[in-house]
Amino acid sequence: MVRLDRLVNVLGGYGVRLCCCPVPRSAELRGVVLRDATDGRPEVGDVYLAVGAESVAEAVHAAVSARAVVVLVRGGEELLADAVATGEAEGVAVALADPALSWSQLAGVVYGLVLEGRETESGRGPTDLFALADSLAAATGGAVTIEDRVSRVLAYSGPQQEADAARLETILGRQVPAWVRELFDAAGVPAHLLASDEPLFVPGDPARGLTGRMVVAVRVGRELLGTVWVTCPEPLRGDRRTALTDGARIVALHLLRSRASADLERQVESEWVIRLLEGTADAATVISQLGLPPGPARVVAVRAHVGDERHAAVLLAFEQATTGFGWSRPGRSALSGNTVYTILPGDGVAAARNWLAALDAALPRHVLTSAGISAAAGPADLPAARQEADECLALHEGRSDDAPAYDESWDEVLLQRLRTAARVGRASARGPVADLRRHDAEHGTGYVATLRAWLEAQGDLAEAGQRLGVHGNTVRNRLRKMAEVTSLDLDDAAKRVAMTIDLAATVSDSYNR
Repeated sequence: MVRLDRLVNVLGGYGVRLCCCPVPRSAELRGVVLRDATDGRPEVGDVYLAVGAESVAEAVHAAVSARAVVVLVRGGEELLADAVATGEAEGVAVALADPALSWSQLAGVVYGLVLEGRETESGRGPTDLFALADSLAAATGGAVTIEDRVSRVLAYSGPQQEADAARLETILGRQVPAWVRELFDAAGVPAHLLASDEPLFVPGDPARGLTGRMVVAVRVGRELLGTVWVTCPEPLRGDRRTALTDGARIVALHLLRSRASADLERQVESEWVIRLLEGTADAATVISQLGLPPGPARVVAVRAHVGDERHAAVLLAFEQATTGFGWSRPGRSALSGNTVYTILPGDGVAAARNWLAALDAALPRHVLTSAGISAAAGPADLPAARQEADECLALHEGRSDDAPAYDESWDEVLLQRLRTAARVGRASARGPVADLRRHDAEHGTGYVATLRAWLEAQGDLAEAGQRLGVHGNTVRNRLRKMAEVTSLDLDDAAKRVAMTIDLAATVSDSYNR
């Protein structure tokens, strides 16, 4: 988090002058309040931006109501005396900003310093949410957990010696376990959070390792961004309850700023990834800009859905792919249409499948995913790898086993291409396979299945008979009768290949008689 001393030093370079400071310059700043003359709801924060205040006294009094440490007022030397006198009297630091500095510029600097004062270099959000959780724990007297809107843990207070089983499992798993969510659902927590900004007490269940808790919504406008939880044996009252509600407002500002920062970086990352997947002459440079190591990589294509809903779920998957792995995030991702594409460095398919498993585990249980993995490719071959991932994804959508990788499933992909071409193109209406298919339909014979079995057995009558569940002599007799229906020319290698392709493009799920 940022301290008042740092804020003053940075703002000094922009023409902001600290007039008086009756508070310690080591005071920690965690929240910002922007004056809104049209909104009478109380707001609290450590830095008060007195936009539109008509006097220093008005600004300082409003800052006192917001429990601010410092108030920023725009004005010249004529306000200096009032700033010193009023600030000292009310115990609030007063800083005068040069009128040439617009409020939008000033707010940008202040919000950036206070809400991103210890943000990681990857732009993934302010790490001082943990410090804020510690402060809230001290103010409320209970252990604090800050969660996002789908119950994933964003920060928590320490230490954990007094934590109950539910809290320990939540922190270790980085998400509220299912049995705890069921208890909260039964207590009406989700409905309350959607409708109210007031804290709610949830009684404990000692038999299952759950102590009592108070929860409050973290909201910006009407949008629920997350929750703040405090362990407590009974409902919080007085200053402790006020500290919880005030803390939720500060958390909301942090999450809003964090999301805006992450959205901007996510957009830049997506554009670079799409450039690689579409093909670019400077692929090696873009790889370097994305922070990926040089060398082979795999493209993973993912689709997610909940029932018939295809859009909300894929956005959740994209958010998790781009922000959910923190510093350990190995790949870089983009969202194109209803598919998330991720470039994962390395040539091993196991690492790609482990990444998919981690993604699945982080998503809500009702979200279903399908995925495809390309073969390993160099930077210049990533467009081809994207097509391989798409084709493997199409395979996976029709089955329930592990996501296929192209270098393991290229034969299935090739057959799928043939079947697709047969469906959308001009299927063969003449020739041996078409003749046998018509004969089967008219007479109930199993000639097409017999031909397929013989070709797959490479002419071995006994093996072909085993595939069909008949004797090898039966296969010989069928082949003789089939030759009376159409010209097979089984001795011609080129015709055998052509019939194999025709059968593969119009494959049946089972062998007929």
